[in-house]
Parts: sequence; structure tokens; C-alpha cells
Amino acid sequence: MSDTDAYTPPKVWVWNKESGGRFASINRPIAGPTHEKDLPVGRHPLQLYSLATPNGVKVTVMLEELLELGHKGAEYDAWLITISAGDQFGSGFVGVNPNSKIPALLDRSAAPPIRVFESGSILVYLAEKFGNAFLPTDPARRAECLSWLFWQMGSAPYLGGGFGHFYAYAPIKIEYAIDRFAMEVKRQLDVLDRRLAEHEYVAGADYTIADMAIWPWYGALVKGLVYNAAEFLSVHEYRNVLRWTDAIAARPAVRRGRMVNRTWGEPSSQLPERHDAGDFDKVKAAG
Repeated sequence: MSDTDAYTPPKVWVWNKESGGRFASINRPIAGPTHEKDLPVGRHPLQLYSLATPNGVKVTVMLEELLELGHKGAEYDAWLITISAGDQFGSGFVGVNPNSKIPALLDRSAAPPIRVFESGSILVYLAEKFGNAFLPTDPARRAECLSWLFWQMGSAPYLGGGFGHFYAYAPIKIEYAIDRFAMEVKRQLDVLDRRLAEHEYVAGADYTIADMAIWPWYGALVKGLVYNAAEFLSVHEYRNVLRWTDAIAARPAVRRGRMVNRTWGEPSSQLPERHDAGDFDKVKAAG
């Protein structure tokens, strides 16, 4: 079907496995596991099952920032979940996240272990677990931080599943869909740029979990690291977002967190699994 062909929705929608697109083989309209597969368990209380997509990077950055602060209890094992292979539909993973999306966290320091899913929820859980680290306790500042965190959680589907899908992954290019979501993504970038014109970080003067949530998506977008759309979206217009992006990217914990569960790009940027702080040194030595 071309961009201009008329389409009339059927009276009853039926799943078409041949719909095409990069992720067609793993998309389905039902939940639950497709196969039996236990999750591996390492030696640390915190077990992370993830991939270095923007949502996964949020959590590994948070864990590395906690370790940078000296929270030894934030040591973790990060296990690779290859979504293109359908690992997220294994019975063990579904047991931790019934929504079959990365990241998923299992805190085995509790009895029984506590499962936490959805990236924003994991950030709040870890912040509270470690004395409200990167989450203000003052009511007004906390509300501001959480508002921006949930702004990102609500906005990302328009960026990823909306713009990213139709611009980069859809089997056909649909002008209306691309225009609709490009307009919304640029509006979101303008919201963020205006905020960062007045504040060093998204929630105010301090670096918080709101920055950790927003940076992997919008920071990567303006640096041309996702969807190859920087020129298309004229991201050079968002100077405050670019300033903020570069400042966060320079943080040592962010540089480490971005490597974890990464299986693409330069070999020196990849750490498919992380079980100890020394694993980063192994990557450097191999390079």
C-alpha cells in the first residue's frame, strides 16, 4: 500500500504476521511467555535484566551513579536480554516483568525478592532504597523532579514508537504519520530546551533521576545517535538541550552506564554483561 492509497479499517481487526517492519517478528497482540527459560542469577543482591536501549541505559546509569556516590549495596549483575531473539518472552523474564519489556530488576536483598519493572519505577525504587539519592526530599523539588520523570515516561512513546517507528523502521513511509510525530517530537524538544534555558538540569540546580531518564532518549536524539534523524529534526536549534547533553555525557558514571548491556558500536563501548566493577577495565585492556 502506498502513502496515498485509501485505507478502510476492517470491522474486526485481525493480527497480520506479515505486516513487515524491523520488529515484526517479535510483535504480537497477546502477553505471556512463549517458551520456558529461567533467568540467570549472579552474586549481587541486585539483578538487572536489560539491553542498552535508552530505557535500559536509564537504569545502568543510575546504578553506576549510586556506586560513584559510594553506595556499595548498589553493586549489581547486568544480564543481557536480546529482544530481537525474543528473550523477553522467556518464562523467567515474564515472571519479573509481565509486560515483557526491558529493563527488569530483581532485588534479592529482600525475602521474597522484590521485582521492579518499568524504567521510571526502577529509578524511583533505587533512589528511595539508597536514601533518596538523586531524588529531592523537599516536597516542591521532589514534585518537580517526579513531574519531569513522568513527562519523559509519557513522551517517549511518541519519540520511539511514534516518530522512530514510522521514520526509521516502518516498511513503508507514510507522510502523515511522519509529519504528525516529527511535529510532536520537535514540540517536546522545545519544551525541554526552554526549561534548560533557565536551569542547569531538568529539575533545577541539581542532577536527578529526571535527567537520567530523559538523557538517553533526547540526548541521544540531538547527538544523532538514534534514528539518524538529527538533520531531519534540525536539532541544532536546541542549544540548551545540546549543552545539557554534553555535560551529562561527561560524567564518569554515565560513560560506564552507557556501556552496560551494549552489543553494538565500537568494541570499546560494549560491555554485554556486567558482574563487577572490574569488567570495565577488561574492556579497556581488550581495546
